[in-house]
Amino acid sequence: MNTLSASSLAFQPWQWLRRTAPGLALSAAVALTAIYLAQLPWFTQHGLGALTLAIVLGLLLGNTVYPRWAHATTPGVALSKQQLLRTGIVLYGLRLTFQDIGQVGWAGVALDALVLASTFGLACILGLRVFGLDNRTTLLIGAGSSICGAAAVLATAPVAKGRAQDVAMAIATVVVFGTVGTFLYPALYQWNAAHGWLPMDAQQYGLYVGATVHEVAQVVAAGAAVSPEATNTAVIAKMVRVMMLAPFLVLLSAALARSLRQAGDAAGISIPWFALGFVAVAGIHSLGILPDAVVRVGVELDNLLLAIAMAALGLTTHWQAVRAAGIKPLLLAAILFAWLLGAGGLLTYWLG
Repeated sequence: MNTLSASSLAFQPWQWLRRTAPGLALSAAVALTAIYLAQLPWFTQHGLGALTLAIVLGLLLGNTVYPRWAHATTPGVALSKQQLLRTGIVLYGLRLTFQDIGQVGWAGVALDALVLASTFGLACILGLRVFGLDNRTTLLIGAGSSICGAAAVLATAPVAKGRAQDVAMAIATVVVFGTVGTFLYPALYQWNAAHGWLPMDAQQYGLYVGATVHEVAQVVAAGAAVSPEATNTAVIAKMVRVMMLAPFLVLLSAALARSLRQAGDAAGISIPWFALGFVAVAGIHSLGILPDAVVRVGVELDNLLLAIAMAALGLTTHWQAVRAAGIKPLLLAAILFAWLLGAGGLLTYWLG
């Protein structure tokens, strides 16, 4: 019996690989296609990055041919949208250094913090009290709008216990309003310059974009439409905002645990390990001890892992479930977008 047990244990990794390989391969194929498309000029100019395209392609397959393959691919797809996602969030720290904070100054940090806190707070008030949305949808839309788009939605989902349809809905709002923003922000800058509504130079515009636009790719597109200086400032401001993701997740986890205790459910604070890993990787990167080649490979690997997670998410999301959520999530996201556009501009004027 002991020999048989040892033999069966020895083969478990191969059995696990056999079960997960089809789903991993399918998710990776969708992700690689998205990464290729994201490099084409039309998608680059419109701020549509690999993550957005991966979930769109995944949704198309998930609602057409994927159900026929679901039985064989489910283990690998589940692995992709859970473990690979968390690993991708950890490696996201390779895009940041603590020195980025110095480049935008404390005014830029304060602007990012105020935009994040006010937008997420507004999302909670409107989502829960006005629109009557559930906790999961409200938290995910709030995180996506206030921090860093799809990456924030994905990172928040395990903490908020979001379902695939909740995550897909939140990411859809990021895609819709973030894409609108890539065209609207440069237009507003030009109109403002022509009419002199608010004194705003290219650097202040960059702070405004970095503190309020949803996705990193959308920030780059909106900044590049004005000037290289605006692009550089926007990206740095955005990276500082992304850096706030880790403390946000820890605070959110603590707040959710407290609300459960008040409701009579036993719950301790569940600190998301991937958030701490994210900070640790950013800290190591800040020391400058990693060779440039290692950082480049790590960022490319991270792009792939997050795209695979998005593809897997799209594959397992059904249009009917998203449609069932109704118009309220979209209205919430629209109000948050208007808040980012208006209040974000005024805060930039006062602090920038």
